[in-house]
Amino acid sequence: MPSSMWTVDRTLDAPADTVWQILTDLEAWPRWGLTVAKAEMDGSAFELGSTGRVWTPVGVPLPFVISELDQGRTWAWNVAGVPATRHGVEPRENGSRAWMSAPVWAPAYLPVLSLALRRIDEMAAQFRTG
Repeated sequence: MPSSMWTVDRTLDAPADTVWQILTDLEAWPRWGLTVAKAEMDGSAFELGSTGRVWTPVGVPLPFVISELDQGRTWAWNVAGVPATRHGVEPRENGSRAWMSAPVWAPAYLPVLSLALRRIDEMAAQFRTG
């Protein structure tokens, strides 16, 4: 993990693959991401170099590119040409550990990421109960 990042993490009861699905499902992004109103990918695959647009709550669409990807584990993106957040999940014996990092110049974003992890935890619990 780059040392020029601030990181928050959370232990979840959900399996890592469930958390990964939530992290990479663009339709789910507005449900856990406070700064995302809508997102769309130019193609259908979530892969390194994939591009798309993300809308802020004030309705401004910004271009993004998936800048880092370790399928099932980690992804990062650049938004409007600027390195943005990194997201990850790792399996644990009884669930998983999810984490998010913000660039070193954006420590004020950490509470937003903490809330996103809490929302993902809640979404993953609903995933299990159907």
